[in-house]
Amino acid sequence: MSLMLDEIREQPAVLETALREELSTFRALCARFERERPRFIILAARGTSDNAAQFGRYLIEIATGIPVSLAAPSVFTLYRAEMDFREVLYVGLSQSGESPDVNTCIRRARELGAVTLGITNNPAGALAKTAEQTILLHAGVESSVAATKTWLSQLLSMYLLAWSLGADLTLEQIRRMPEWTAAALTLEPLLIERAQRYIFAEKAIVVGRGFNYSSALELALKLMETCYLMADSFSAADFLHGPIAIAQRGLPAFVFAPPGPTWTGISETLDRLESAGASSMLITDARNAEASLCRSVICVPAPDSHDSTLPIDALTPIPYAVPGQLLAAHIADQKGLNPDRPRMLEKITQTM
Repeated sequence: MSLMLDEIREQPAVLETALREELSTFRALCARFERERPRFIILAARGTSDNAAQFGRYLIEIATGIPVSLAAPSVFTLYRAEMDFREVLYVGLSQSGESPDVNTCIRRARELGAVTLGITNNPAGALAKTAEQTILLHAGVESSVAATKTWLSQLLSMYLLAWSLGADLTLEQIRRMPEWTAAALTLEPLLIERAQRYIFAEKAIVVGRGFNYSSALELALKLMETCYLMADSFSAADFLHGPIAIAQRGLPAFVFAPPGPTWTGISETLDRLESAGASSMLITDARNAEASLCRSVICVPAPDSHDSTLPIDALTPIPYAVPGQLLAAHIADQKGLNPDRPRMLEKITQTM
């Protein structure tokens, strides 16, 4: 078995540690944001971290009303642009803390007046030294090139950041994330069986929307880098604007289908995929009764603590991520591939 699988199984403990060690930092940020509420937030990241940032954008905008943008690092690194970042919170996400373009963004944003925050797994890395405030992921050494436990800890940091900005999230809800992650891990025997269906697949699509659009992006990335599938990810809405034309008989389609506002659009997409003969697999939970009755379903134990004004699917991305991680790791294993050392990839990718 792979290091990737070992690290997936460590995730409940990682989240517990991150909560314990970083909560005081987020409490201090909460007090600061009460005094100096940012008018705008920018998230800078690459690769897997960029998928976490995509989730953070949805969560923070929906939960706090503060506009959020994903950074285009080349604005600084290649075009040397000048901007006014007063009253802006600029957040860099880098698991290694050694992404030159993300670090350049943080350095320039700080020079241009932004409050800067670095979210990283490396307390000695360049990001921790460049940002005004550092949040650590507490994932320990991540040996597999395929990031799993660092990514899930980044999602947790996005919840805590939203909480510190005044989101209607309770600490009790956030504290249950490790428990929900552990519950999702119990699905591993089922994922081993499902992985057998995709050993000979060469292409796949992954569909999500809203809070789980980032889940689709991340699963597609994992299928590409660990299983060498030509996997593409789509918002369910964007998929119907053209890419639906690629749907055909037997095409694997992995679909995130939580209860809540996105289900109507997801359901329409599923109907179209079925009419084309695609082989769909849903990731959902029992609160979406209609999705749970579909033919091929991974039913995640439902996050059952939802007493806020946030949409019902707001708490699903962390537990929904686990089946995707397990599926990718076991497809790779059954294909005889090593997900810990994908070809042409290194653990730290340095781009400008």
